[in-house]
Amino acid sequence: MVKIGLEFKACLENVKSLRSSGKDFRWFLKFRCSNCGEVTANWQYVTEEMSADLKGGRGQANLVEKCKMCARDNSISIIEDRVQPYTSEDHLKSKVVVGFECRGLEPIDFDLRSGWEVESNSSTKSFSDVDLKDHEWYEYDDIANESISITEFTFKFVKLKK
Repeated sequence: MVKIGLEFKACLENVKSLRSSGKDFRWFLKFRCSNCGEVTANWQYVTEEMSADLKGGRGQANLVEKCKMCARDNSISIIEDRVQPYTSEDHLKSKVVVGFECRGLEPIDFDLRSGWEVESNSSTKSFSDVDLKDHEWYEYDDIANESISITEFTFKFVKLKK
């Protein structure tokens, strides 16, 4: 079992926090089979709410899938205490925002899509179901009378220490 983290880096302007919107948030990923190297062609999502039984009664995972190439049973689970917001203190620094426990699957790509929650620096306004598919987002906080944005967004997968 390997633990892999999704690391974010972004420029936050007047943003206090960027976070996934709860246990039903869909993390859209593409995977590579650790056994044969087959890469999934389509985006798949995993949520903390999802639950599937592992073969042989060995427990549960958030996503269980059989590799189309080698027929190996693979699984991935979100590490509950490793889901973190990206905050103004993290501005332009890399931070792991979610951790995955991987058995036979390795995430290789991530699609931001929608469902994010953004809180303005003034804490007077928050935005829900924010769409980050373009890797940037712009809005105006009319209560604080300032523009807010998320730009220069990058991500990568990193191995987590046990």
